[in-house]
Amino acid sequence: MSIGGVQQAFAIQAGREIRVVVSPQHVSDDEARELSKELRRRIEAELEYPSTIKITVIRESRFTETAT
Repeated sequence: MSIGGVQQAFAIQAGREIRVVVSPQHVSDDEARELSKELRRRIEAELEYPSTIKITVIRESRFTETAT
């Protein structure tokens, strides 16, 4: 959550998967890809874990219209 553009972060499946939701207005597709790499590097350097951890960065825009 300390990284700019991150809106939410979730640990799923007992910490074996991390999902990070970023703001599409502040983070481009390329920046989202680099963010996932940076998170991988931080996890490898700072944590001890028995298996693998899957990191998913989600950058999503939704547009909804209602016709009446």
